[in-house]
Amino acid sequence: MPLVAHNNLPTFQRLKESGQEVLSLERAVHQDIRELHIGFLNMMPDAALAATEQQFIRMVGNANPIAQFFVYPFSLPELNRDAEAKAHIAQHYFDFDQLKEQGLDALIITGANVANPSLDQEAFWDPLMKIAHWAEDNVASVLCSCLATHALLKHHYGIDRRRLPRKQWGIYNHKVKVPNHPLVRDVNTRFDAPHSRYNEITEEQLEAAGLAVLATSDHAGVHLAVSPDMFRVVYFQGHPEYDAVSLLKEYKREVLRYFKGERDDGPRYPENYLPPEAEEITKRYFAEAHNALKRGLKLPDFPEAELATLVDNTWGDTGKAIVNNWLGLVYRLTNLDRKLQFMPGIDPDDPLGLKK
Repeated sequence: MPLVAHNNLPTFQRLKESGQEVLSLERAVHQDIRELHIGFLNMMPDAALAATEQQFIRMVGNANPIAQFFVYPFSLPELNRDAEAKAHIAQHYFDFDQLKEQGLDALIITGANVANPSLDQEAFWDPLMKIAHWAEDNVASVLCSCLATHALLKHHYGIDRRRLPRKQWGIYNHKVKVPNHPLVRDVNTRFDAPHSRYNEITEEQLEAAGLAVLATSDHAGVHLAVSPDMFRVVYFQGHPEYDAVSLLKEYKREVLRYFKGERDDGPRYPENYLPPEAEEITKRYFAEAHNALKRGLKLPDFPEAELATLVDNTWGDTGKAIVNNWLGLVYRLTNLDRKLQFMPGIDPDDPLGLKK
């Protein structure tokens, strides 16, 4: 914090209305505060494009006031988009070639939907790998979420993700494995985090490739890992950015797909997410929906608002803390990069002393 609303992206106004500090560009230029410029590659499908954008930008804005944060959303033209999403991107997003010329301090990459058995068969693979290659030498650190984690681990280490027997979906308890690492400084040694995926990369695969696993779950596997240099690439396999209702909206989507005949069975609940009293609400809805279909009537509205009152967010503060620590390290490293020539004795391969 503070975020700078440097263009007319609607997320800036929505965050301001929710009470988050967001500076206008005019106010920002009069502040004597260091700037950090963060690229945000949003590859999420159309239905989640704006929500994911807001979630990640909010997390950046919730960081300690070490700098003014300029966040630059961009996407890939190779991703299949509808007209509304294309218009949003054309009006509010940036061109990556321009961002390369301007320069960035850090980069965030989201997940994406896939349609092929291997990630390198996706239309976005080659352009994503070009961005990843550019980032290796041009930003202090890259933070990856979910599918982006799987893609960059395949790119950097040849690690292939493994298909799970069923979707890993819910809220899971995790334990910090390396409590002295700066990314998890002041984070509870046990914390909750959401997962929502059909594939995984295991702790054994990561450690065999020399990566450090920072947080894991007995039931959901790895949540957080970092590259062997301990900072340059941060890999989230879970979703610290999720809103309280993100999994509820996924559940609603799958329920509606079931009643539209797009899946054969009703979806199970996200694990450890909805309390027991939610079961009666969803049972009632299923009965009403089945009855409506039999009678040729319109499906009743899904009880999203009623279920939302039963949901607790038990992971948000931890996610904010980790991203805050990440941005603090980006700030320190970008400052060190400017000062290295005047600081004899600094190890250029470990300027932050993370390996000590």
